[in-house]
Amino acid sequence: MWPDEADVPTEPDGIARFRCVIYLCGAPGTDLRTPREGCTEYAEAFGWEISDVVEEHAGSLPPELRDGLRRAVERVQRGEAGAVLTAWRSMISPVPQEYDATAREIEKAGGFLHVQGYVHQREDRKP
Repeated sequence: MWPDEADVPTEPDGIARFRCVIYLCGAPGTDLRTPREGCTEYAEAFGWEISDVVEEHAGSLPPELRDGLRRAVERVQRGEAGAVLTAWRSMISPVPQEYDATAREIEKAGGFLHVQGYVHQREDRKP
């Protein structure tokens, strides 16, 4: 006998969706709306729950001096997210050693750093 559809849970007990925190950084005055939308769509495509969106306009400050990035990493450390999702590597750091150090810090906390790699296409372009 098959169970009624009403008897089947929509989500298995004890299994939560994977959570991420979106981290975006730009120069002062930068509009982060488009990369935020790209990261949000990307997370939703994978079924990830977004636990927080952290935006800061820290310009070229090194990662260790950015309060917003600290908050994003702390979300992973507290188990509130399993990943930090960003639009481009340069939002963490254009310096490979700084980027790698940040990725290692997130990995030590039990998560991972993921770059969405959003490519902005101008609306006036034809495919």
